[in-house]
Amino acid sequence: MKLLTRNEIDNKYKWNIENLYKDIDEWELDLEKVKIQLPELGAFAGKINNNENLLTYIEKDIQVSRILDKLRSYAYLRADEDTSKAEFQVIKGKINSCLSESASISAFFIPELLGLPHGSVEKFIEESEELKIYEFYLKNILSEKPHILSAEQENIISLFSDTLCASESTYDIFTSSDIAFPKIKYENGDEVELTSGNYSIFMNSKNREVRKAAFKTYHDTYNKSRNMLATLFMSNVNMVTVDAKIRNYKSSLESCLKPNNISVEVYNNLIDTVSKNLSSFHRYIKLKKKLLNLDEIHMYDLAVPIVDIEESKIKYEEAIEICLEAIKPLGEEYSNIFKEGIKERWIDVFENKGKCTGGYSRGCYDSMPYILLNYNYLLGEVFGLIHEMGHSIHSYYSRKNQPYIYSRYAWFCAEIASHTNEALLRAHLIKKAKDKKEKLYFINKELDSIRWQVFTRTMFAEFEKIIHENIESNNPLSTDDLCKIYHDLNVKYFGPDMVLDKEGDIGWATIPHFYANFYVYQYATGLVAGTAISKMLIEEGESAVERYKEFLKSGGSNYPIELLNKVGIDMTTPKPLEDTIKRFDELLDMMEKELGSE
Repeated sequence: MKLLTRNEIDNKYKWNIENLYKDIDEWELDLEKVKIQLPELGAFAGKINNNENLLTYIEKDIQVSRILDKLRSYAYLRADEDTSKAEFQVIKGKINSCLSESASISAFFIPELLGLPHGSVEKFIEESEELKIYEFYLKNILSEKPHILSAEQENIISLFSDTLCASESTYDIFTSSDIAFPKIKYENGDEVELTSGNYSIFMNSKNREVRKAAFKTYHDTYNKSRNMLATLFMSNVNMVTVDAKIRNYKSSLESCLKPNNISVEVYNNLIDTVSKNLSSFHRYIKLKKKLLNLDEIHMYDLAVPIVDIEESKIKYEEAIEICLEAIKPLGEEYSNIFKEGIKERWIDVFENKGKCTGGYSRGCYDSMPYILLNYNYLLGEVFGLIHEMGHSIHSYYSRKNQPYIYSRYAWFCAEIASHTNEALLRAHLIKKAKDKKEKLYFINKELDSIRWQVFTRTMFAEFEKIIHENIESNNPLSTDDLCKIYHDLNVKYFGPDMVLDKEGDIGWATIPHFYANFYVYQYATGLVAGTAISKMLIEEGESAVERYKEFLKSGGSNYPIELLNKVGIDMTTPKPLEDTIKRFDELLDMMEKELGSE
């Protein structure tokens, strides 16, 4: 429970950052190199009028972008290792300034391309064999014509790109480094410093007083900075709203979804379908209250398993073996890539002072994938490992099989591979349970996963939608308004049996995903798609594996809905979500039947 400094952690548990750059001096050399190349892009302004110049510009832009991606990856990874280290924040600031300059210099390209006479781009592609590889990329730009501004306007906006991210950057620094949680008593009576990284340990405690103290302390700490956090959040919302307006989108929601050809109806269908099926969620809350033998159920009771077994601490090396067993349905090739990631040190494993909270996967076209974890020895962190490996292996396949221009998969696809892996892990744990009690424990884990990823994340998605719609209607919101909206949604989603403590109304301020606007709903759609894919993998075998690997290899070479259709999933209909909720009901039936027979 002691929070270590970074130097106290063994190097084998740290990501291989030297694979990107051996040190900051080498990073600085690449930064100077790319600064010299940036003006070469600007020299093409006014010259994108034939296939030769168009091809040359795209290839030059790719060359520069690859270096910028590598520089950004290194700076952000180092900054997240220890957010208190000034030198890492300095290089992060430097690359952000360079990215802003690059965006400014390149701002002419899309308006100039869209300003060409109708049919010109198609004619260029027809005339040039080398341009054919960029056909989807170029036609996707053409589809965004109604939302692209003039070259001068795009340039002005690009100059502010660094400033426009200030709310998110400030939030990240505050929650990772500046926020100070007090010490609280753990189960054994020891006073332990509460952190964002160990909060889940307290919430899994079998001692209800420990859970209650952690919940109240955690949220009270955020509440002390409630007005600052509200200002940051609303500043971010206002930024997205203004950008959507000046780009002629109907809403900020449409502005975030349309570039990936995701219909607003997909987002609304998620909220509507879940809202129509909240009786299943309310049934879950009622059952949990009954089986935990509680007079009242509170939010801090949600993480406690319905089935009480001794959850042993899982060493990191054990977690790796569990994951490798779980992903066997994906075949030997996939497992070997997983092993390569461990051997090559893709992963930064343990929490340290100043380290960014949570977990993620990042990297670039010219690097290995990188994974940030804050491993705490609980089963939930085994799921975190297999989840982030899903992202990273998706990136690995995509970068190996696509040219740079299509190597990034869309946000809508981003959570699918991770949730496919999680679904396989859940199925593996249920199958390998050594007795009835352990089996029920893992069934409960699957219930909790759907509870969190589908029902709770959809609540977050509805919260975002309500907030943005208020701002778009010129209805400013105070800190109290945000807390009330969040409270009312908790009432709606968690139902009449849940007792809501006032401290929890600040919960919106603890969600970093709200700064990646309209991203969080994709955890729900990702779990739904991942659950469907894992079922195919287990039931169909090799044919499903090959279809799924083609999806992983496709990167951003097509729109997400079309890529999923090839796997055999139609996310434009409510059916995949309804199937997941049906599975949730089946798990509840199993739980009630098995426990009722005891």
